[in-house]
Amino acid sequence: MQSGTYKLVQLTSGAWSLHSTEYGETFHPVIGPVAEAEALYLQQIKLLDRLEKHQGEFVIWDIGLGAAANVLTILRAARKSLARLRVISFDYTLEPLQFSLQKKEELGYFAGYEEPVRQLIQTHDVEFLNGEKNVNWQLRLGDFPTFLKTPGAKLLLKPDVILFDAFSPARNPAMWTLPLFTDLFQLLDSNRPCAMPTYSRSTMLRVTLLLAGFFVGVGHATGEKEETTIAANSLNLINEPLDRAWLEKARRSTSAEPMFEALYRQLPISEENWEKLQRHPQFQTAAM
Repeated sequence: MQSGTYKLVQLTSGAWSLHSTEYGETFHPVIGPVAEAEALYLQQIKLLDRLEKHQGEFVIWDIGLGAAANVLTILRAARKSLARLRVISFDYTLEPLQFSLQKKEELGYFAGYEEPVRQLIQTHDVEFLNGEKNVNWQLRLGDFPTFLKTPGAKLLLKPDVILFDAFSPARNPAMWTLPLFTDLFQLLDSNRPCAMPTYSRSTMLRVTLLLAGFFVGVGHATGEKEETTIAANSLNLINEPLDRAWLEKARRSTSAEPMFEALYRQLPISEENWEKLQRHPQFQTAAM
């Protein structure tokens, strides 16, 4: 079951997922697409509770649409919510989505959403009823790091949640640089709390997020990962913030220096960035 650079694989959990032969990585490995989306993007940030309390339109940025498991899992869970959802997905290709839709029976999570997904593929903008409320789902196709620097990025509706699900830094370093996360943070509205969970727990990523301006904490376990990472523009959205003990571990790490360009490498944190890291408001608060 293969098409182009993607193939369908069965995981040890019994669930089916996609594998990219180009990047050598499997989407949502070990526990599968739905279970990982529920653990990472629904449960740990209490998304349904946030929806119930939200006034107005709730905006989700989906960075790394892939095979759409993250968005569709959230939409299914939110069917009883009275909040109006707007989803803006980003990816450089539609190939994994097109391929996975052909394998919708094995994957399972497309059930009931086949037609909106087909329209999204065709028009890149679809509105449909999800339970009792309309959902608007848009797709921005292209190079994400480049897009962040365009005037159009500043015109996007500000997010309440960001789903960050790019291929790993070793395989796709352009999506994990300090300039990218700095650009992303600067697009947020400081008066609109926004949480951004992601699957990585690496020291390099956490240092990068902190230096970009985010508050950063320990995320829930998922699959083979004992921890993930959650970032936010408000410390109130972080249940377990990284503390000064973690800061000392980062100082000793051999892989803590952020990447500044799309070239994967591992280095200890520089003296300049170590000084900046210590001055982050998160650690000033922890020291009080």
